[in-house]
Amino acid sequence: MKSLADLQAIRAKTLENINMRKEDENAARVVIGMATCGIAAGARPVMLKFLEEIQKRDLKHVTVSQTGCIGMCRLEPMLDVILPGQEKVTYVKVKPEMVERIVTEHLIGGKPVEEYTIGAAEQ
Repeated sequence: MKSLADLQAIRAKTLENINMRKEDENAARVVIGMATCGIAAGARPVMLKFLEEIQKRDLKHVTVSQTGCIGMCRLEPMLDVILPGQEKVTYVKVKPEMVERIVTEHLIGGKPVEEYTIGAAEQ
């Protein structure tokens, strides 16, 4: 990826392959807070990085969706990862460089990255 056009092409292809609205009970879900507070804090680049990582790894059973204000603006960008049969995990103050680890360890490996979660932020 060398330009914004390359990133936009990756995003367009990913959006074709991932149905962002369809609920699948066997799918892992990533729900990103995209209200104005989240966007101002950097949620858009985080979402684009998730889409890129999911495409790069050819993860078929992961859906990415957006939600409005989560209500804790000071912790934005925030997102939830929901794996089938498990409780949701809320990640806070997420930066694009954190996404690869969340995908690898949580979405693929099934273990939350504890130091990025809301529980760690409140300690």
